[in-house]
Amino acid sequence: MRSGRARLDAAVVQGFYDRMRAVAPAAYGAIERDRADDPGRPFADTACGRLVGSLDPAGLRALGMWAHHWCMRFYDDDTRVGLRLVREVAARSGLGWTADEVRWLLDRSYAAGPAAAHRFALPVAAAAELPPGALPEGLVDDARPGDWRRLRAG
Repeated sequence: MRSGRARLDAAVVQGFYDRMRAVAPAAYGAIERDRADDPGRPFADTACGRLVGSLDPAGLRALGMWAHHWCMRFYDDDTRVGLRLVREVAARSGLGWTADEVRWLLDRSYAAGPAAAHRFALPVAAAAELPPGALPEGLVDDARPGDWRRLRAG
């Protein structure tokens, strides 16, 4: 984690990657289909929207984590569809985010650097669903709010 904060247990992180790997083929396929489609189409009518609608909260968290990770690693102009997917997941409440998931999302966001302008959208939205005190003090405060608010607003 950033600034010397305690790292997540390797087994926990591996569990995240295993869950993300399960949704990755469908997510990648949906993103590719949506890239070739009408960008103004309502989200529910897109391949990504149909995928989101088919998942339970655990699957949706894994999809959000995968899309977030993918956008942070490959951030460029070609991530518009992925960013829309991240925005849609960030706008959903009641997904049951865990503190470890949020810490991992924040860590990936800090690692991406400022070129990924919307890097805090999902982790900050997920952190807002955690009970008070679930994260170390100030961890979310370090995220720049202007970045994630623009993404959540569309």
